[in-house]
Amino acid sequence: MELIVAVYDDWGIGCEGDQPVALSADRKFFRKMTAGAAVIVGRKTVGSFPGGQPLPKRRNILLTRQDIAVPGFEIAHSPEEAAVMCAGEKTFVIGGGTVYRQMLPLCDRAVITKVHTTCPCDTYFPNLDESSDWEMTEVLESGEENGIGYEMCVYTRK
Repeated sequence: MELIVAVYDDWGIGCEGDQPVALSADRKFFRKMTAGAAVIVGRKTVGSFPGGQPLPKRRNILLTRQDIAVPGFEIAHSPEEAAVMCAGEKTFVIGGGTVYRQMLPLCDRAVITKVHTTCPCDTYFPNLDESSDWEMTEVLESGEENGIGYEMCVYTRK
């Protein structure tokens, strides 16, 4: 299982349920990487989707403790249940912060867009550069948009 996330220089990922700085290059990259895959997402992050609708051309799995039904989403009540539901298929964990923390131990690959800026954040992703369990193994793409540099990096669990 993999995860995909955009982080700022301080490993912040969001503020008040939104991305303070979102690059169109990263959004295109996200769509390309996750197309045709299963995605695991939390309830609050679903609220940030356009119209709260599932992402098209993906199997959408909502990880929540609540006993709810959301049209277009399969429901998982634990990280382990989510992992079993998508065993054997390409799967990305796509957020938010709580879901990333819950699912990170079950992932062996992380695709991280490093957005070289800092901005006010209230949600952070664990700094994999400081982790003895992870190593950056590849840079897939890099560039600059609106004066902000970025790199799409692959981290692999050691």
